[in-house]
Amino acid sequence: MTESRAGAQPATASARRPYRYTLFAATIAGALAPAYVIRWHVGPLPTTLLEVALLLTILIFAFEFLPRMPGRVGAVVRGPLTLPALVFIAAGAISVLVSGDHRAALGLYRAYFIEPAAFFLIVATIASTPRRAGLILLGFAVGGAVAAVLNAAVVVDAIRHHVLDLSTTPPVAIYQTANAVSLYLVPLVAMAGSLLLHGRGRAVRWLSAVFLMIALPACLLSFSRGGYLALGAVALGLAVSHRWAKLLVPSVVAAALAVSQVPLIRARIAYELQALPGNTLDFRIRIWGQTLQMLSHHPVFGIGLSYYQQAMGPFWQDLPRVIYPHNILLNFWAVTGLPGLLAFGWLSVRAFVLGWRGWRKHEPDWRPYDLGFMLVLVAMLAHGLVDVPFFKNDLSLEFWALLGLLWAADRWSGRTSPPGETALYGRGGP
Repeated sequence: MTESRAGAQPATASARRPYRYTLFAATIAGALAPAYVIRWHVGPLPTTLLEVALLLTILIFAFEFLPRMPGRVGAVVRGPLTLPALVFIAAGAISVLVSGDHRAALGLYRAYFIEPAAFFLIVATIASTPRRAGLILLGFAVGGAVAAVLNAAVVVDAIRHHVLDLSTTPPVAIYQTANAVSLYLVPLVAMAGSLLLHGRGRAVRWLSAVFLMIALPACLLSFSRGGYLALGAVALGLAVSHRWAKLLVPSVVAAALAVSQVPLIRARIAYELQALPGNTLDFRIRIWGQTLQMLSHHPVFGIGLSYYQQAMGPFWQDLPRVIYPHNILLNFWAVTGLPGLLAFGWLSVRAFVLGWRGWRKHEPDWRPYDLGFMLVLVAMLAHGLVDVPFFKNDLSLEFWALLGLLWAADRWSGRTSPPGETALYGRGGP
């Protein structure tokens, strides 16, 4: 047992392993990300199983943080992502005021901004070693694996009974659309792929490989064309990052071509490339045009959270009613206005630069998290060309949590202990 100095009392378990209860709660909360679909009301207020897990994590963190509070608040809050994150959160608050439905907008603001941002701050504080960061990521991987298995099972069952119709939305479990499967899984695939190629330690690589063996087939069976594009971008990024890039890049291209020739996948892609009236590509092009018409009347602040369908009322032209315009730029512009769009862009660029710097300079154990988050942003941008990669409970939490791991890598790489704490768990302990 270590001592802070000669003659001092032995360090307590709490001092040696700070925030260990918060770490456990955060890992469980990450695993429950897809459980936002389990909903109920507490009096007049709606809530979800995920929200309860997040609130418990925040409470436990507050309890463990109180003894360390003097002189520590600034150290916890201050960092390279603080200002763009605060501006993004402020833009979200403006979108609540702009919305024509303040009550619903406030609920979404709580779910997409406030609670995940608090989790982001917690993750950046408690993930003080690569092993702790990996444990939090493992929580998300477990939840993602459960969602992947359940969704893949219903698709395989439809194929087995010859009832799969690729001209419509493939069947799903948990989520409401098949695209949601890839939207959630591909960022985790990016992190797992980075850990598999660049992680240190057999356990890290084996766990990453197991997750990829579960998640990749589920992504393919989602038949999400945006998901395929995001997977391809992530795979190329991983290949380029490796010392065997000259071999891996052609292998990725060859694998992508081979997968595209699988009969069901080829049929799904071909149906969209025909640009038939009413297919997904045709729908998106038309909805983008109609959204731009609407935004010409609300160019600065957009129409606010939870108000897209209502604001689009005069502009619908025989199209299915959706709650977002299915394009990452139009999503943020319509919902959070130009302040939210610019703030998210600033936050993303700042995070990418931070990841790039860390990938070049951080300790080897932390570098996979830097690369992984850069690829998360690439996946979000690629899939965001045709979908909504942020405005959903699980997706917003995933983004903020992985952003917290990036900040943790920058904050803790090269340090032997958190500032202000004299005794630290060993390299092997959480």
